[in-house]
Amino acid sequence: MQTAEGQSPFIQTQAIARYKLYPTQNMWTFIKLDTQTGQMWQVQYSLEDDNRFEYELCSNPLTTDKQKANGRFELYSTKNMYNFVLLDQIGGKTWQVQWSFDEENRAVLPINQ
Repeated sequence: MQTAEGQSPFIQTQAIARYKLYPTQNMWTFIKLDTQTGQMWQVQYSLEDDNRFEYELCSNPLTTDKQKANGRFELYSTKNMYNFVLLDQIGGKTWQVQWSFDEENRAVLPINQ
């Protein structure tokens, strides 16, 4: 197909990012999501070297290799600053995601089985 000027039309496509950063209500802390597998990390930046870190929230993939697709998982904020809801946009499953500076308070819990 060509335009009236004899040129092929330019079609713009947008790639779906594999990784996304989601801000928390703490200005220094983000949640990094692998949108393909559902794995997550708590990321903190700082002006001081010793206050920058990345902690695992969910180290195991929530899908099999055959089910991976960029954009499959999405995080939704809640009114509780420490909690998000993770949605599998293909399978429909949901998880409560709780970040914390204390390891024992970090959790990823299934909402529906």
